[in-house]
Amino acid sequence: MAGVSQPARFGEDWSDERVRGYLDRQPPAGENADFSALMTAYKHMRGIDFERFTGFFVAAGRDLSAKGPDGRSLLDIVREHPKSAEFVQILEAAGAR
Repeated sequence: MAGVSQPARFGEDWSDERVRGYLDRQPPAGENADFSALMTAYKHMRGIDFERFTGFFVAAGRDLSAKGPDGRSLLDIVREHPKSAEFVQILEAAGAR
């Protein structure tokens, strides 16, 4: 599990180093690395940490609109989740389409 140094704990503050570690995660075989990193961060981070992650992600020149195996971006998927408005706003503000 490259880049992730410790399991998450509810309400825990994440250091920049830990948030950046999600940039280095290796995708499953055949999956787009940018999509995989975004999806994993979305699944594991609170909104405040995910917002910081997207800043690091964009600064690293990564693709916020990368497609997953089903041809949808993380933004497409997150829009379908009933309690994801904060993440939709974060992704759109960072430039995801």
